[in-house]
Amino acid sequence: MQMLFQWDMSQQDFSKLEVKFWKSAKAADKTRAFANKLFEGTAKDVTALDAIIVKHADNWRFERLAAIDRAILRLAIHEMNGTDTPPKVILNEAVELAKKFSSEESGAFVNGVLDAVHKSLKVN
Repeated sequence: MQMLFQWDMSQQDFSKLEVKFWKSAKAADKTRAFANKLFEGTAKDVTALDAIIVKHADNWRFERLAAIDRAILRLAIHEMNGTDTPPKVILNEAVELAKKFSSEESGAFVNGVLDAVHKSLKVN
C-alpha cells in the first residue's frame, strides 16, 4: 500500500521505487517478493481498477478520493481478483489500513466500496 501511494504521487518506474522503498523498510525475502508482486500487478492494472472504483463509489468523484484511499482500494480490488486470499480477509485488512493511515470515516467508505465490488464479482 505504501509503495502504491508513493507511485501514485510520483509515477516512478516500478523497480526504482521498490529499491528506494526497501532501503528503509525491512521485511523477509518472501514478504518482500509478495509485496512487490502485489504492487506491480496493481500499478499495471490501475486503469481497470480505477474504473471499478468509479463504478462502485456511489456519489463520489474519483478525483476527490484521498490518495491513500485510492491506494488501499486499488490494492484490495487487485488482490480480490488475483489471489486466493479470502475476500473477507482482504476487506478487513483494507478497512484497518484505511483507519490507520487515512481516517475513521475512510474505513466505512472503503468497506462500502469493497463490499459492493465483492458482491459484483460473486455475481459474474
